[in-house]
Amino acid sequence: MTRRLLVIGIGAGAPGHLTLQAIEAINRAEVFFVFDKGEASSELVEAREAILAAHRRAPWRLAWTQSPKRRAEARVHLDGRDAAAPGPAAEYRAGVAHWHAERAARLAARIEAELPEDGVGAMLVWGDPALYDSTLRILAGVRAVLALDVEVIPGISAVQALTSAHGLVLNEVGEKVTFTTGRRVLKDFSHEGTLVVMLDDGTGLEALIAREAEEAAAGAPPLAIWWGAYLGMKDELLMSGPLAEVGPEILRLRAQARAARGWIMDVWLVRTCSIKSRAIFSY
Repeated sequence: MTRRLLVIGIGAGAPGHLTLQAIEAINRAEVFFVFDKGEASSELVEAREAILAAHRRAPWRLAWTQSPKRRAEARVHLDGRDAAAPGPAAEYRAGVAHWHAERAARLAARIEAELPEDGVGAMLVWGDPALYDSTLRILAGVRAVLALDVEVIPGISAVQALTSAHGLVLNEVGEKVTFTTGRRVLKDFSHEGTLVVMLDDGTGLEALIAREAEEAAAGAPPLAIWWGAYLGMKDELLMSGPLAEVGPEILRLRAQARAARGWIMDVWLVRTCSIKSRAIFSY
């Protein structure tokens, strides 16, 4: 028989985000593989352990894999440049590929050591495994060197949690929705439709605030932003309003929260719209 690994989406942080399918999958696995990213991720590991304690009906064990550090070129900011272009952008892609290959090699060794050939293991993935998460890409590298069947169980994404928290419809009637990262905000931004931004370290938002100020001077319509951090968790943060008005406050709050906890996961969306400022704080 072939080893089987379940990739289980566990939602954006709320215990209720776990689907019935995810609970069933948790109870099929005997060992749960976790990447150790250091102290900054300990709170996220504790959240996974709380999920197992609440829903796993039999004993389980965790198999830890030390996550390699990303090379410097895997952190370069693209400033709106095409990620397929030569230079720093190409170095970024190469750096990420090298990092993924290192993670795949370490995970393959851990799976081979910890999971019997007929065993079932699992990885609990924050949000949804198919949306801006690298687990499936890393497992493709694992499967290149180790016979492994992979089954994916979808989860509630951070984008779903954000729009629900704000009572917002993701798309406007007849308009497009673009998903991007903080590195590509300036390249992908358009006054048409909705731009959803994930994996932003704050520089993408800062750049868009500056761009809007320049365009406003030329008569461009204002933008509105809906932002959320620690979505579904007890310390959830939400803010929305005109970008020019609340954008700087979001950056301030984001930096404060990250400094206090050592980590932050947030997501935001913008579109041309006129709304009154609204802020909700629970941090």
